[in-house]
Amino acid sequence: MAKVKPFRGIRPPKHLVEDVVSRPYDVLNSEEARIEAGDNEKSLYHIIKPEIDFEIGVDEHDPKVYDKAVENFIKFQKNGWLVQDDKEKYYIYAQTMNGRTQYGFVVGAWVNDYMEGRIKKHELTRRDKEEDRMKHVRINNANIEPVFFAFPDNPELEVIIREETSKPAEYDFVAPDGFGHTLWVIDDDKTINKITDLFDKIPNLYIADGHHRSAAAALVGAEKAKNNPGHKGDEEYNYFLAVAFPASHLNIIDYNRVVKDLNGLSEEEFIQRLKENFIVEEKGEEIYSPSGLHNFSMYLGGKWYSLTAKPGTYNDQDPIGVLDVTVSSDLILRDILGITDLRSDKRIDFVGGIRGLGELKRRVDNGEMKMALALYPVTMDQLMNIADSGNIMPPKTTWFEPKLRSGLVIHKLD
Repeated sequence: MAKVKPFRGIRPPKHLVEDVVSRPYDVLNSEEARIEAGDNEKSLYHIIKPEIDFEIGVDEHDPKVYDKAVENFIKFQKNGWLVQDDKEKYYIYAQTMNGRTQYGFVVGAWVNDYMEGRIKKHELTRRDKEEDRMKHVRINNANIEPVFFAFPDNPELEVIIREETSKPAEYDFVAPDGFGHTLWVIDDDKTINKITDLFDKIPNLYIADGHHRSAAAALVGAEKAKNNPGHKGDEEYNYFLAVAFPASHLNIIDYNRVVKDLNGLSEEEFIQRLKENFIVEEKGEEIYSPSGLHNFSMYLGGKWYSLTAKPGTYNDQDPIGVLDVTVSSDLILRDILGITDLRSDKRIDFVGGIRGLGELKRRVDNGEMKMALALYPVTMDQLMNIADSGNIMPPKTTWFEPKLRSGLVIHKLD
């Protein structure tokens, strides 16, 4: 069962929240962080992307960069830009995009649940990326940024969401990208205990986004337990920072592909090869979006096409085989274009659906890419089925938006 706990969050005073909070560390590069932080000394980028405090070109993995993160984290607390709550609390965090709002609980998630597989993953992680985040957690002795979880819907937790969010919010602002972020603080002991008890009845939590952050946070917690001769199991390092959303609140956005060449084929030959496994219909110059599962949209030679996978080319009984990312990876990218490793092949790139299908057209029209393929988004049910079956999704399958804002609440490990 999912074990969570309230914690004494470290967070900005109300009037400073928009100065402090930032996008997550992994959605922008050092140069973009440098530009976004500008001359704002209170920006969380000074803690999560501390290389911006050095001259351009300093390696973000240099030991002095990690040391700078600690120095800045201490400075933020000393200056009152981040302040620790007086008691253990839960928080509700709402994100609004395109008029749609999703509500999640900010919790301390149990390290053992991750280590023993009750916090389920659907992606492989890279050890080098884990190591980077582990150093950051270890040296700051804190989870500066949360991970993004989903859980099966629970009616009683929905009631708590409704009740708590009818009260005045602690923070309520629209970020520069136009997405709304709202946070409520839950400090009523009875409600806190009820949330803990209700989560205890939920069999599993699912990592929606942030596999590397989850791995790093859990591994540091396990490491601290191992290195503490007096370890009891109730220490703060046994928990890490997560925002857990009911699955029905979340919306997975499409994650599309652009390819540099047709593997030596002409456009006509490529389309003929596609017709072996797909019903191919030319749609003209107007942008065409996939209409449902097993229907793809392709942009090639200034025209949009509908590709519908023929029966027998996918396996609806197999949680991986049913995915359109599998169908397209096997029947188009591998069999026709010779692209076998999506992680490393330089002939392919990926475009999050938040950028729209116009971005696919642009990258083909400007000659950078030859062909674009848009996929129907994966559903939360599919994601949870894959995680439950112990399978791993193919690379670049899910895109969650909006991203969690970093710095709203931070969790210290002691």
